[in-house]
Amino acid sequence: MSLPELLKNGWLIKHQTSPEEIRDLLGIADRDLADCQTPGLSPDWRFNIAYNAALQAATAALAAAGYRAERTSHHYRVIQTLADTIGADESLVTQFDQFRKKRNLSDYDRAGMVSDQEVREVLDLARKLRQSVEKWLKSKHPKLLPK
Repeated sequence: MSLPELLKNGWLIKHQTSPEEIRDLLGIADRDLADCQTPGLSPDWRFNIAYNAALQAATAALAAAGYRAERTSHHYRVIQTLADTIGADESLVTQFDQFRKKRNLSDYDRAGMVSDQEVREVLDLARKLRQSVEKWLKSKHPKLLPK
């Protein structure tokens, strides 16, 4: 579904961003990319932190495109817009959504269900997404990037 269709359905809200907001969102992503590698944290928590890094990068892209997700199913909506914002391929969106579901289970239902391999996978996705968002911003919205 396109961004205008999501807006029409009430799942997105028009949003005017700023370079400061984009800087802050990418700063959170960068912080979380570092923090998820802290020794001694459980795989569940490392997964959660890396997932949040990816989510903040995706949120920055959506903001730069002129939207924010409505609160209901917020994470799902942000992830689903990646094809329309940065041109992410379906496999990235599908993998990210699988990580969203895993994060929900480990956060709300059951501890100890995340493997070290899954942590590496979500961290890899978060790094790639962070780089892709910055590249897209440079190409499509250079005025929103911090100096």
